[in-house]
Formats: sequence, structure tokens, C-alpha cells
Amino acid sequence: MVIERAIENWPAFKKWNLDYIREVAGDKIVPLYDDRPVNHEDGFNEPHAKMKMSEYVDLLKAKPTKYRIFLWNVLKEVPQLQKDYEFPDFGLTLKKKLPMLFFGGRDSFTFMHYDIDMSNIFHFHFEGKKECILFAPSETKYLYKVPNSLITHESIDFENPDFEKWPALQQASGFKTDLNHGEVLFMPEGYWHYMKYKTPGFSMSLRSWPKNPINFAEGLYNVFIMRNFDILMRKIRGQKWIDQKNRRAIERTSKIASK
Repeated sequence: MVIERAIENWPAFKKWNLDYIREVAGDKIVPLYDDRPVNHEDGFNEPHAKMKMSEYVDLLKAKPTKYRIFLWNVLKEVPQLQKDYEFPDFGLTLKKKLPMLFFGGRDSFTFMHYDIDMSNIFHFHFEGKKECILFAPSETKYLYKVPNSLITHESIDFENPDFEKWPALQQASGFKTDLNHGEVLFMPEGYWHYMKYKTPGFSMSLRSWPKNPINFAEGLYNVFIMRNFDILMRKIRGQKWIDQKNRRAIERTSKIASK
């Protein structure tokens, strides 16, 4: 669900653009991620590169880049930005210590995934346009979910899926929308989401604990058990563990979809 005209009273609605971020946070060192496949040597959410925010903004404005900023804590890194937004009353109690920023260059994208803590998410977009594709948790069985992870098989192009290679996707029912400056996307707990930046831009997510007790328990399991188990197996089995998970994603989904 996209909410329009919800934040026009925020200072951020008029102030927040890439130039403003460069001005207030240019000296900060930021973690960068790209779209390379998962490797066993990568830590969980370990960045692929780092640079100053000023350099990163210059890069975004100069040319397309695959580098994205993922889960950058506004409260911790740039307290000044807290003055530009508020926590709206959308009927859910928001986590006030976890406002996160996400940045991307034109044509950069996130893999299809869901969030580890199973939170309800309000995603506020600033500058430019972002494409969003969402699936409800009920569609997981058709999405080639990789076991012991939060992603689908990384070879799938969700903008233009190859149904001959990934036939189960034809049975999945999802949603697609564009998100423009000042608009808010609500993603209920456990929803899958793929995001692609049509132009350079950035977004802020505010989160709320899952209300469904089963989802709350799954979030705890993901954080404290699944994540640590996956890290351990990468150390023990290396790339064989990653390759095995990708094979199982195809095998499981194909078996379910054929029934």
C-alpha cells in the first residue's frame, strides 16, 4: 500500500535530497553493497566497500553505480536529521531507535528478500523514483526461497523473470508500484520486497514489531539461531554450503509447484 501526502508537513519533505545529505553527513564513512552473489567469505550483511558520504553522493550524481547503502542508522550517525521528521501515527508503535536510511544509484537494486526481524515497515522515499515489487508470505512457496536465509535465488530477475527457467513464479501473485518523493510504502510483517532505483535517491524505513506472535517468534529465531547457524556453516563448509542452499531452493520450489 502506498500512502500519498502523509509527510508534507515534515521539514524533510522540502529539505531532504542528495545535496542536503552531502552537506550534513559528507564526512561520514558509509558502508556500501552491490549486487554480487553471496559468497561464503562474506559476513552476514558485511559491506563490499566503504567511502565518505560526500564521495558517494558525487558518484550517485555522476553516473549509474551498483553501490547501495543499506540499513544506515540516522539516529546514531547524523542526529541533526532527527529534527526533520517525526514518528507518524499509523496505528502501530514504531521503534524510535531504529530509523534506517537506504541509498542507491540508477539501476541498482536489492535482491528479493524479507526482513530478518519480521517487522512491519513504513518506507519513506526521497528524491527520484524507486520501483518496488512485493509478495505476501503466502507466496513464499513459489519464490525459490534459499534455505537458512532471507532471500530468493539470486539468479532470478524479478523485473523480467524467465518463466521457462523459473516456472513456479508463474503461480505467484504479487504487487508492483513506483515510489516517488514524499510517498510512503507500507510493507506488512514478513512481506517479500525487491527494490530498484529508477533514479539516484534514498529512503528511510521506520519499523514496528510484528503483531502476529508466530511472526515475532520467527523473527527471534532468524536473529539468534538461523543467522548464527548460517555463519557457522559458511566457516565449516565454505562455498559448498552456499551452492547447496541454492540447489535446494530450486528442488524444494519445483517439488511444491508441481503438486
